Amino acid sequence: MSSLVVLAASAALLLIPAGSTAFASQLNYRPVIGVPAQENIPGDSHAQGFSYIAASYVKYLEAAGARVVPIRINRTYEEYVKIFNSINGLLLPGGDVDLQKSEFSRVSKIFYDLAIKANDALDYFPIWGTCQGFQQLTVLTSGKNLLTLTDTKAVALPLAFVPAAQNSRLFKNFPKDLLQSLSEENITSNFHSWSLSVQNYSRNAKLKRFYKVLSTNTDGRREFISTMEAYRYPFYAVQWHPEKSPFEWIDKPGMTHTPSAIKASFYTAIFFVSEAMKNQHQFPNISEEEKALIYNFAPVYKGLGSIFVQNYYFD
Repeated sequence: MSSLVVLAASAALLLIPAGSTAFASQLNYRPVIGVPAQENIPGDSHAQGFSYIAASYVKYLEAAGARVVPIRINRTYEEYVKIFNSINGLLLPGGDVDLQKSEFSRVSKIFYDLAIKANDALDYFPIWGTCQGFQQLTVLTSGKNLLTLTDTKAVALPLAFVPAAQNSRLFKNFPKDLLQSLSEENITSNFHSWSLSVQNYSRNAKLKRFYKVLSTNTDGRREFISTMEAYRYPFYAVQWHPEKSPFEWIDKPGMTHTPSAIKASFYTAIFFVSEAMKNQHQFPNISEEEKALIYNFAPVYKGLGSIFVQNYYFD
């Protein structure tokens, strides 16, 4: 067994919270995570179809021991229910679509509602949101778009941890040296124009009841939430981009490829995949599983000057 596999397995075990009801013998070591596609970015000359998933999110999950199912837009509710009952978690990716009117938002709401219902019935189903995914979760929970413009389009920042982070599910088992790096070094990549300000979070009762703030940041004028997790549900959200450090290479401010940035990416991915291992959903048969996996699609190389080096495209 390679040293990388040993490290990944060890990290996964470390990141499963002590006292968890998911004992090692009950874990699903073949997790499948769904990633919703979204409408193409206007002007994308590489587009092959009308929706896409950035390959970096797929690699991010695969590197932590999961397989990926693309969740294509413009499908029926019944099709999405079938997919939900076959996958073990959901990652809402970054991007640039309308958080209330897009197909991406419609699909996200369907899976969010199904996840709430499942978890309430003790069917453990985790969701992770990155950047736009973070923002989409705030809209789904509050029923409103409470985002505020910030000057955070291309900047790497350290996280300002709040006291609650120390005992959070997400961070409590991270190595101390990594937590120190996250709090002191400019290693979290921010590529967003909109943020959830601490003020807007504090004023909205639904968000305050639902999410625990783990870290904040500031653009020099506004303090915004950069990491949070739900109190009662295995839902996690980061406004920053852990997947970019190892898998995206555009030469812009905000991109960081230091060892500590790579380590942060790895540990967040391992944490989320370890959460998905607690879910026991599965496809009806191996044939349907094989047809659903991302391996049936080929990523398109867009060039090192693109915000996404590779995209998967779908009709």
